[in-house]
Amino acid sequence: MEFILQFVSAIVLSYISFTTTLAGTILSLYENPSNELAADTAAVPGDIAPLPSVFSERAFIPDVLLQSAAYQQAAVAASQLPVWQTVSDPLLAIVNIYCTSITSKQIRTTTGTGFFAHPSGIIMTNAHVAQFLLLENTGVFGDTNCIIRTGNPAAPRYHAELLYIPPAWVKANASLIDDKAPSGTGERDYALLYVTKTVDESPLPVVFPALALDIRPLSVRDRNSSVIAAGYPAGALLRGGSDIDLLSRQASTSISELYTFTKNTADVVALRGSSMGEQGASGGPVVNSAGAVIGMITTRGNDATDGVGSLRAISLSHINSTITEETGIDLNRNLASEVTARAAEFTNTMAPFLTNLLVREITPEN
Repeated sequence: MEFILQFVSAIVLSYISFTTTLAGTILSLYENPSNELAADTAAVPGDIAPLPSVFSERAFIPDVLLQSAAYQQAAVAASQLPVWQTVSDPLLAIVNIYCTSITSKQIRTTTGTGFFAHPSGIIMTNAHVAQFLLLENTGVFGDTNCIIRTGNPAAPRYHAELLYIPPAWVKANASLIDDKAPSGTGERDYALLYVTKTVDESPLPVVFPALALDIRPLSVRDRNSSVIAAGYPAGALLRGGSDIDLLSRQASTSISELYTFTKNTADVVALRGSSMGEQGASGGPVVNSAGAVIGMITTRGNDATDGVGSLRAISLSHINSTITEETGIDLNRNLASEVTARAAEFTNTMAPFLTNLLVREITPEN
């Protein structure tokens, strides 16, 4: 009997030790949600390193679009639309999203990258870039206006409107919009815009230069794979003033690590240092050797481990799985469906709610 009690006690003590260690590890992850991931999140060989998820609770995901018959119906037309040829050169497909907010006292600018994800004129970019389109008619930052610029140097070319921004992301990050140096992991940090007209009222192109997308899940076999990152890094512009030309750029780099939020899926990839590692590159595509987009730049990386100019990018498979969760429609059908009707439904059902979230954070009640 004494032997049995000793044996049970040993098991209990081992369990307590294990759960204490596990709790400490989880707590350390949640206490360090910065762009530069802690060393203790490094993956074990053959595994994918964990990241804390803000959206682990399903109740956090608004279901307005899932319940909207009009929004769901707009996706039915996807199979009726023609399939267009894509381009292989990232520099042909990237755009600069340049937003200005003007008051009597100052001019505030934000700049980011996007890329054509569908030849009909749909642009993919970061939510933290696209959120400023929600403020264009609010006046909270003054007269806010966002323009799509293209070329080298970037020049005003298109007007665009929001097609989709994850409501869950806005809900979780609204309080960070006015932060000087917001941090995060990049989870659900994406948005879709669509071109509505040219700035000079000339006819829109029949086909836009879109990149092919590869939404297949990445795996540990993709570590050390060579990729190309492209965008409009704005270090010189932000340091030197608005009269500095903004140039498009691409750089060869490689994947050093993969990270997962909840299910051991490759949701984030770490990119080794390159000339792309500057503010303004957010929203740029990460393209594999086959010329297809596998990820989108979201945050700076950890220069200590990956070299100066390191970056983090969310995977296309992460975007696909989360947009499906929030809308009931996968990424490909979201891109191919009837844009005008779906954009109108998003504007009517979700945009006012999301705009109010941002406005309340910028102009809190006294």
